[in-house]
Amino acid sequence: MNQSRTGTIVRVAGPVVVIEGLAGVHMYDVIHVGYLQLVGEAIRLSGGLTTVQVYEDTGGLRVGEPATPSGSPFMVELGPGMLGAIFDGVQRPLVVLRERQGDFIARGGTAPALDRQKAWDFQPRVQVGDRLAGGDVLGVVQETARLEHRVLVPPGCNGMVEEIRAGQFTVEETVALLREDGRLHRLSMMQRWPARRPRPHRGKFAPTEPLLTGQRVVDTFFPVAKGGTAIIPGGFGTGKTVLQQTLAKWANADVVVYVGCGERGNEMTEVLEEFPKLEDPHTHSPLMERTVLIANTSNMPVVAREASIYTGVTIAEYLRDMGYDVALMADSTSRWGEALREVSGRMEEMPGEEGFPAYLLSRLAEFYERGGRVACAGRPERTGSVTLVGAVSPPGGDFSEPITQNSLRVTGAFWGLDTDLARRRHFPAINWTTSYSLYALGEWFNKQVAEDWAAQSQRARAILQRERELEEIVQLVGTDAIAENEKGELAVGRMLREDFLQQSAIGDDANCPLEKTYWMLKVMLDFYDRMAAAVKGGTPLERVLAPELLEQIARVREWGPDEARQRALELLGRIEAAFGALRGDGAGPDRGGRTI
Repeated sequence: MNQSRTGTIVRVAGPVVVIEGLAGVHMYDVIHVGYLQLVGEAIRLSGGLTTVQVYEDTGGLRVGEPATPSGSPFMVELGPGMLGAIFDGVQRPLVVLRERQGDFIARGGTAPALDRQKAWDFQPRVQVGDRLAGGDVLGVVQETARLEHRVLVPPGCNGMVEEIRAGQFTVEETVALLREDGRLHRLSMMQRWPARRPRPHRGKFAPTEPLLTGQRVVDTFFPVAKGGTAIIPGGFGTGKTVLQQTLAKWANADVVVYVGCGERGNEMTEVLEEFPKLEDPHTHSPLMERTVLIANTSNMPVVAREASIYTGVTIAEYLRDMGYDVALMADSTSRWGEALREVSGRMEEMPGEEGFPAYLLSRLAEFYERGGRVACAGRPERTGSVTLVGAVSPPGGDFSEPITQNSLRVTGAFWGLDTDLARRRHFPAINWTTSYSLYALGEWFNKQVAEDWAAQSQRARAILQRERELEEIVQLVGTDAIAENEKGELAVGRMLREDFLQQSAIGDDANCPLEKTYWMLKVMLDFYDRMAAAVKGGTPLERVLAPELLEQIARVREWGPDEARQRALELLGRIEAAFGALRGDGAGPDRGGRTI
């Protein structure tokens, strides 16, 4: 590094350091600060001064210490070895650092994100003489038993294959030579990409397929598309982290990137201890084989929290470019926004609403716009997606605060968690009257599950809405003041809430396939129709709400996925027989027309 480019620290304000005398620095270039060579990023250039946000604790840093530019922005290493890894916010491998330094990371401590010693079995997919461009699949590595790592030609790199080799290589060794206009490109299995720059693709598709989560309230009422965006706002204790962890376990994504952004250390500890022990329900292999964890807890440097989001989404985009469906869980974007606010305050910028910087909305939009279902660059043709799900932690559960409101403007699904539901131990605590989804996926469900899926979903939501209205009336005038049919609507609404929407995060009911979801709802709506008809015909409600029948309906959550259809048909028959007996006509079960 040219000594003339070295600068001098003239001001230290927490994680923000002002440096004088740096030459040739660009915005977002990485700067090594102080004698400890702390890693930072240039965020303002003004005259001869460079303002740097430092990713590490700046305690003890003094005016007059040197600072050296790296000449490049913050880069993320991409290649074999990412799956199953645990990184911090700036992609330092935490397992490696623990082996070297113990339980606490020393300032200035670093290690390569990808293992430089491990050899991978590289198998070419192109031949000498082939002409390649950025995004083309150069070869493959069987990274895990399930996932094939497709080694891609870096974006912007073109040329004719002059040499390509098969065999065991480390991520830094050259596996192919490309020649273009006299220039020789040496390609390895590893790429480095600027974290803040979206990776290129050939175009985005409209969202037409849902990301199935295994959560009945989400898949039935508020689905998110593959390549879509969603937020989970909720106050303390409403289950944001548990819901995101549940989505990470059960969503039908090929790869999950879980970013713990400023969360409490005990919550991240649960994730780090639990995930390696979990079995992937889709492949029965370890769940970590399709997971990348990024841990940046609340006691870690605040600026690294801001970087963790970009580290996670860059890794997700790279996996998307291979043709995979990736789900990124960011927990939580509120902590990320707080990091922006702290750095903005240290820079003495004009504050916006509640002290957040004026550019909060644009930063949120830049992040969520990196989601999408795309036609990947390069050959062979393939499609990949990144679905972004961000938790929001509004102070006091106030959804009118800036991060929640600005997130609403740029996301497609809103799963609002309700404090009252959480206090009543109703989980997931998603409020079905305030939540929504902008993704029109009913046609997909009608084709793939049953032709009346969308109609059933709409009817169930209408019943729940009616129950909410009746509850308000009952609180004013009492139950005796409403009609029998309205009492029945309250009973079925309660059934939907307690037996359908409630779902444990552990046990056999933690994941509910679509077919089981459909038949559970069909049984409850069939009961509702027959109850309404019986009450209208003059049958007393207490006879309609027979405890034995209600108990059988309440146990539908215990059905196994493979037996749901058969057991539903049997229960529908018993419901038909029970109501036939009420009519006194001795009618038995009629299964005609009850198949899909």
